Amino acid sequence: MSLCRRRFLQLAAGTAALPALSRVARAEPYPTRPVRLVVGLPAGSSPDIGARLLAQWLSERLGQQFIVDNRPGANSNIATESVVRAAPDGYTLLLAIAANAVNASLYETLSFNFIRDLAPVAGIARVPQVMEVHPSVPAETIPQFVAYAKANPGKLNMASGGIGGTPHVAGELFKMMAGVDMLHVPYRGNPRPDLLGGQVQVMFDTVPASIEYIRSGKLRALGVTSAGRLAALPDIPAVAEFLPGYEASGWQGLAAPKSTPAEIIDRLNKEISAGLADAKLNAQLTNLGAAPMPMTSAEFARLIADDIGKWAKVIKFAGIKAE
Repeated sequence: MSLCRRRFLQLAAGTAALPALSRVARAEPYPTRPVRLVVGLPAGSSPDIGARLLAQWLSERLGQQFIVDNRPGANSNIATESVVRAAPDGYTLLLAIAANAVNASLYETLSFNFIRDLAPVAGIARVPQVMEVHPSVPAETIPQFVAYAKANPGKLNMASGGIGGTPHVAGELFKMMAGVDMLHVPYRGNPRPDLLGGQVQVMFDTVPASIEYIRSGKLRALGVTSAGRLAALPDIPAVAEFLPGYEASGWQGLAAPKSTPAEIIDRLNKEISAGLADAKLNAQLTNLGAAPMPMTSAEFARLIADDIGKWAKVIKFAGIKAE
């Protein structure tokens, strides 16, 4: 072989290797720059606090900043759409919440499909609620309440912080399963002052926001919306003890744009699972009234699909329309 031909083949082989070398250079460990965690709720809300705790954990574990970006509005739809449209590279993530499952049926003209356009990454926490009444309601238990509500159809006012929110649909699920008629009274602000004053009689609310009023006797807790009892309210039964199958907890998890590489999703899932097993982070979430919910991405996908189906039935039954 001539010297010129040998030199040409050497150069050709070196040129062919360049794309492979470039791919190796690009395949640096994720993440190599800050990651944005989009939250569809205001700063200071319980999900936002949970997101910031998780962001701090991931920043320390992965060596890059995870920055919380609050984009409240439209029951988290604005935040969700921004993540759907983001590059599927792992650098824009969504704090997925139970409202996303409700929104799938509540809104008829969403520009995205939550299941089709997002990739579930990991579960983070469940956030149970408590069914509470003003002390003037003559019921100490769920069966007594159901009997009273059936004897007084339409006379009990059920407050919530807005149409289609988790407290609202939790109440509608109760109405559907118990066969009772209560008037829903949506508020744009906090309905608790009117509940304390007796202007409304019933509300489904988060445990941390209610627990001191319950302990002081200003409100009466009838049941928690989780499948079982809660350590924070051990003497309060689960609604499911009287209405088998009832479960209406909020939840939080992490989602990414569809087509995000599987290795990135797996890495994030692994680190989040480690965080939920960490005593400090676990305790911080528990103090927020949340129950840590480690899940594989497949398990989280099933939870989302199940909740979308459940809330679709409730929304149809109650005739709920988005504001």
